[in-house]
Amino acid sequence: MMGLEKVRVMVPPARICCALILTSFPWGVRTGDLPPCGEMDYHFEYTECDGTGSRWRVAIPRKQDLCTGLPDPVSGTDCTFSCDAGEFLEMSAQQCTPCVAGTYSLGSGIRFDEWDDIPVGFTSLATYLDSSPGVEEIHACKNSSWVPKGSYLESNRDDCTVSLIYAVHLKKQGSVSFEYQYVDNNIFFEFFIQNDQCQEMDQTPDQKWIKLTNNGEWGGHTVNLNSGTNILYWRTTGIFLGTKALKPVLLKNIHIEGVAYTSECFQCKPGTFSRAPGSSTCEPCPRNTHSSKGATSCTPCDKETQYSPEGSAECKEKSACTEKDYFQIHTPCDSDGKTQVIYKWIEPKICLENVTGAVTLPPSGEREPCPPCNPGFYSYNSASCFPCPPGTFSDGIRGCEKCPAGTEPALGYEYKWWNVLPSNMKTSCFNVGNSKCDDMNGWEVAGDHIRSGAGSSDNDYLILNLWVPGFKLPTSVTGSSGTEFGRVTFVFETTCSADCELYFMMDVNRKSTSVVESWEGSKARMSYSHIVTKNASVSFTWAFQRTSQAQDVRRLVGDIAKIYSITLTNAQDGTASSCRACALVSQQTGTSCVPCPTGHYIDKDNNRCRQCPPDTYLSGHQVYSKEACIPCGPGSRSNKDRSRCFSDCSFSHTWQNRTLTYDFSPLGPVGSIMNGPSFTSKGTKYFHSFNISLCGLEGNRAAICTDNVTDLSKMERQNEPGEFANYVEAFVCQSTIIPSDGRGFRTALSSQSVSLADTFMGATVENTLHGVTVKPDLFPGTSKKVPNVNFFYRSSQPTSSCENGRSAVISLRCNPEKTGRGELSVSSKCPAGTCDGCTFNFLWESASACPRCTEADYHEIEGACKGGSQTILYVWNEPKLCSKGVRLPVMRRTPCEAIDFWLKIGAALGAFMALLLISLSCYFWKKNKRLEYKYSRLVMTASRDCDMPAADSCAVMEGDDNEDDVVCSSKPSLLGKLKSMAAKGSGDGSESVQLRSSKAERWVLG
Repeated sequence: MMGLEKVRVMVPPARICCALILTSFPWGVRTGDLPPCGEMDYHFEYTECDGTGSRWRVAIPRKQDLCTGLPDPVSGTDCTFSCDAGEFLEMSAQQCTPCVAGTYSLGSGIRFDEWDDIPVGFTSLATYLDSSPGVEEIHACKNSSWVPKGSYLESNRDDCTVSLIYAVHLKKQGSVSFEYQYVDNNIFFEFFIQNDQCQEMDQTPDQKWIKLTNNGEWGGHTVNLNSGTNILYWRTTGIFLGTKALKPVLLKNIHIEGVAYTSECFQCKPGTFSRAPGSSTCEPCPRNTHSSKGATSCTPCDKETQYSPEGSAECKEKSACTEKDYFQIHTPCDSDGKTQVIYKWIEPKICLENVTGAVTLPPSGEREPCPPCNPGFYSYNSASCFPCPPGTFSDGIRGCEKCPAGTEPALGYEYKWWNVLPSNMKTSCFNVGNSKCDDMNGWEVAGDHIRSGAGSSDNDYLILNLWVPGFKLPTSVTGSSGTEFGRVTFVFETTCSADCELYFMMDVNRKSTSVVESWEGSKARMSYSHIVTKNASVSFTWAFQRTSQAQDVRRLVGDIAKIYSITLTNAQDGTASSCRACALVSQQTGTSCVPCPTGHYIDKDNNRCRQCPPDTYLSGHQVYSKEACIPCGPGSRSNKDRSRCFSDCSFSHTWQNRTLTYDFSPLGPVGSIMNGPSFTSKGTKYFHSFNISLCGLEGNRAAICTDNVTDLSKMERQNEPGEFANYVEAFVCQSTIIPSDGRGFRTALSSQSVSLADTFMGATVENTLHGVTVKPDLFPGTSKKVPNVNFFYRSSQPTSSCENGRSAVISLRCNPEKTGRGELSVSSKCPAGTCDGCTFNFLWESASACPRCTEADYHEIEGACKGGSQTILYVWNEPKLCSKGVRLPVMRRTPCEAIDFWLKIGAALGAFMALLLISLSCYFWKKNKRLEYKYSRLVMTASRDCDMPAADSCAVMEGDDNEDDVVCSSKPSLLGKLKSMAAKGSGDGSESVQLRSSKAERWVLG
């Protein structure tokens, strides 16, 4: 069946006139020699409509100069006339006629549902709208195109911009509708319309920007069209920022309404049929039948040797059976409580057992005791498990018991035995290109695990779904202000030989399904948890795909995914495997549980509510005992509700025997940094944008990152806050930004918004806190003698690459030169903000990151004493490494004594005394020299000029100028008397003195 409803082209009047004029002249061949025209020699067309809405039907010869006598032009139908679906306009009578069996018509519409190639009229255009760097990138996109895949079109898998274009002229208002699959938010998918002047038509954002769909599900999109020329654009732009391949957009069943008319019916395509006249559609052939083009019924295949999927154009031969054609299952428990492993052929069975080389089904296993019921269920001498009644609990082995006084059931789901599929779970199989696996089970129970099924082809989506009607918090915490309403945890593993992928998705209130996490390739047995932050109905989906490449065969049956257990807390309709303590009004028997106020725990001793101590917060999923109150980290405090810890923008630290006090309030509002640009392999320019909410706001996460920065996302966020818009709230979040000049968009586009930190751990000058470390060499060092203050954050949500979740550290550095809010930066060694993809580091330099000023940060300078007073100035120590705090004291004057005169007198006296001492020293030194000289002269002349045997003293007369005169005195001196007495006592009446002279040596006896 041709997918395109042909629409007759409106022939311009000028062309018709020219044709009539040419045929009226006897040039070339004489008209008398030409036979009269028959119905097969011409066809009818309408002229263009005139200003009154009228037109003419004219006959157009199929070839020139073959016949003569064309029918005369006649008045045509109204320009807005069209036939109903299942009819066509018979041009001879200008009447609507029903289509015959085996054909169909849309009346005033055209449909494209066959994509063996790109239909006539469609154009796939690869463009590269980035203004830089140029030629290489343009050539790199020349091979990018929409690719026909039989029943659908597939967009390009690279990061080029590719448009699928189709132009249609409508005589009246109409519409365009299409089905699509759009699962990868790394692709921007938009649909817009231009007129014949290449002006974009007015569209609402939800008409232009296509919304994401679930994996394996088709979405629909419809837009109204104006009369006249409409140029339709389906445009995709890939943002390929990593090694993970893009998942292309799929497009099918394009239907356009509002064309003028269709002049013929079209045959059903092979694999479909229409059994009655006047059909507007063709039905697909059932399984194991086939049809050719224009069929009114389908022909059965040979049941013994052939098979065919639904909608087949031919039958296929069955091949010999192999191990890939069967699978094992565990039978449900029988009345004896037994189960066994059996093997079954994959349905529909498309292989032969009785040919050479074929395998047969292995024998069934021995009957074994059934596994116990799942926790919260019980079984009394039967093969089935039943949920425990309200107010009771069970471990799945023993019967249900009532919860003791002072406790309540801990409701939830705990599935760890897989003998049958739980009633609130379902499984299915889906393929984007066919419906061969629609009736198959996507997953099969296997005792201690549930495993992916075989499917019909390797690119099937094998889907497992768990639906939760809502959540019910334990009575004791219903009054809390926490954001954790439930927590889903599952244990899984994957074994793959190709590019398999396991998706975990979540749908809130059945509005929009989003991928929470995905894992590629083989993964050893591991556990994953996700916190539910909204009390609403939620659908959790696990989808396994063995390969993303289009496959119509089954070669990778050995690639499987296994889920061992699924646990969900606080499920509204859940059962209880245990009881938890609850708060009581009193200890009296029969007292019911009561909710505790926010930030209160349950006292072990009396089951009464007690408030957590200051600077502690209450664990979100544990309220029993004081140990549930977790101390806040350094530099943080708890909010009033004791639900979280936060920084109030103040911080103090003792550094070098000095207490530093900080006030980070100016840095409290959300700060942003955009690093880059970076370029993809095709040259697309993009930036990493980070929003940071440092402190304050009672711990509320004020940083918001949004996907698809368009009017649509803003509208959704305003109308339904916190619910379905593609944005995240955190302390630190990241988005990838494509500037408006990067791909020709009117506005910058944002994608891949993720939360990097939703929990504040603490602030400290140390480089490590709770396992998160700041590498000191990430940022340039500083000579300033004030330490950096590090704010540590963490995201509790693990990812496939970060098992412990992401973390972020903002290092605040005092820099007086960075006034105001300062400057945010990332390390040049890790331009993406992270070196390992898990820990993000930022440096925030600002004067506001300096400690508050104290008296130790300035000193005084005393001026000269003038007129009995002096000036005292105060100046900051250099460099100034503080802000705010104490102010610099104002200049002041103090009285002083005029001591300048006495200083001068003292200086003069000192100088005089020094001069006097020097003079006296010189005088006595000279005097001493003269005495020495006279004495030496006296000694030399003593024996020559005077006999002095009895002399007691000898001296030179003061002032005597005669150097040779010696005066001898007979008066004994005191020294002479002493010597005489000494001589008498010793009996020696004489002493000798050696005297030297310059003339001769003599002995003097006395």
